Amino acid sequence: MTMATTSETPTPREETEPDQRIDPIVFGVSIVLVAVFCIVGSVWPGAMGTAGTAALNWIVGNVGWVFVLAASGFVIFALVLAFSRYGRIPLSQNGEAPEFSTVSWVAMMFSAGMGIGLIFFGIYEPVWHMANTPPDSGAADGSQEAVTTSMAFTLFHWGLHPWAVYAVVALALAYSMFRKGRGNLISSPFQALSKKDVEYTWWGRFINIWAIIATKFGGATSLGLGALQIGGGFYLFTGIGGSFASESTEALNVALVIIIVLVALAIVSAVSGVGRGIKWLSNTNMVLAALLVVFVFIVGPTVFLLNLIPEAIGAYISDLIPMSFRAPLFGHVDWFAGWTIFYWAWWISWAPFVSTFIARISRGRTIREFVLGVLLVPTVVSALWFIFLGGAGMDLQLNGVDIAGANNEAVAFFTALQEYPGFTATGILVMFLVAIFWVSGADASALVLATLSSHGTVEPNKWLVALWAALSAAVAGVLLYVGGLEALQTFTIIIACPFVLVMVGLCWALYADLRIDPLRERRPAPVRGITPSPGSYGLITGVVTPRDVLEAQGVAGNSESGRQSGQGGSEDGTSSSQRRDS
Repeated sequence: MTMATTSETPTPREETEPDQRIDPIVFGVSIVLVAVFCIVGSVWPGAMGTAGTAALNWIVGNVGWVFVLAASGFVIFALVLAFSRYGRIPLSQNGEAPEFSTVSWVAMMFSAGMGIGLIFFGIYEPVWHMANTPPDSGAADGSQEAVTTSMAFTLFHWGLHPWAVYAVVALALAYSMFRKGRGNLISSPFQALSKKDVEYTWWGRFINIWAIIATKFGGATSLGLGALQIGGGFYLFTGIGGSFASESTEALNVALVIIIVLVALAIVSAVSGVGRGIKWLSNTNMVLAALLVVFVFIVGPTVFLLNLIPEAIGAYISDLIPMSFRAPLFGHVDWFAGWTIFYWAWWISWAPFVSTFIARISRGRTIREFVLGVLLVPTVVSALWFIFLGGAGMDLQLNGVDIAGANNEAVAFFTALQEYPGFTATGILVMFLVAIFWVSGADASALVLATLSSHGTVEPNKWLVALWAALSAAVAGVLLYVGGLEALQTFTIIIACPFVLVMVGLCWALYADLRIDPLRERRPAPVRGITPSPGSYGLITGVVTPRDVLEAQGVAGNSESGRQSGQGGSEDGTSSSQRRDS
């Protein structure tokens, strides 16, 4: 019996002339929404802050469980795909090599995905959780037992879960673009679920518009944090910018100036292209970050940090499942809003940008390679970052240095470095590192936003890229004036809430596509008495005879025609009889 197989004929967009036309509806509605937010936030910052707080309390109290289940579900979904029969499917046409080297690939996605957050929370979060242990954790504040508890929660917030959020969206996009030849839009994978052209349906446009809005606010959070931290370091060196309080008027004014300067640099980087701009900045980030970690490891509590590695990893692994399903069942809404749910919302709102960017640089990799690369490598690097830097901060806190003091988030990193020699050099290095993370994140974000508002073209108009970069700075500035760090967290959660449903839909659409992928059925030909070589794989579409296997191995007969038939009949390795049956 013959099994019929069908698949779409991929027509990659890169092979045609780039379509730089702007989608008037997606672009127009997005611009209006962003403009209205900026105007209202500038004119009535107090009212916007009050409304945002009310919305936040309702979301965390009533649908916080959605964020908890969704984030853990994305981890499970990604790992199941990687280790299932779908794992061998490439995110490209068969035989295409990866576009970027593995080192550059990891560096670019790491810089875009975490960047500023690693610097801002690298020391502050572990120290804060140690000094103020999470609810129901069982450890006393500031105790030695709180050290491992703190590291477990920190690695939980920065480990598998955030990268799984990025991975599932990026997988759906990369498969849709490079395997199916569809557009470069968040709505494109949904073509698997509809007979209509999804991009031009009302719900397809809504998905693309909300992807832009979510990206705008997720990016604004990162940019706002970076500006506050550079401003904190600037004050320590110059005395300009007010007190250590990250939300003082003087500090916010300095942060706004920093945003204006850096956005100009981001525009220059963005219009230079992904190869010249983002790749160079990302590789530079990795080198500077590695140097900083090595410095702290050498001059800091080296033995303490080495002992912390197995303790932290063990605590993370043993507590991973309980932490993954903790929800505000018995209150503690403020803690969840400020930490776990904020982080899940931040990653989800950042996912349209980061995932589109990761998908674009991941062509040619298999699903298994992609998932393992996106989940495991950044998780390991993040773990070492927080263990070494956060561990050094906790050691200082235990010895009397108040890093976890109130309103000290923006300068926590500098406060710790002041305790070690060479603070002038290391402090400037941190500010420079944050600036590069800021620019690399802003230019990549602007490129993705321009793509989403231009029918998914990989080469959007340069002026559109510059416009989105400028608007990212505007949103970040408004949020800082509305309420500083708290406003950044509040509006990130609000905007991310509807996008959770979009992500669940993307998982569904990806699975629908994978179920009919031809490579899903590739396996060694099951013929008694024949042991195929490791590379003898074919699409089984009918009855397979021993001669078919011998022909596929190139050993059936000595005639030229036999050899030609046995050498593959088709590009994917199917035999002649298989082609006739299909």
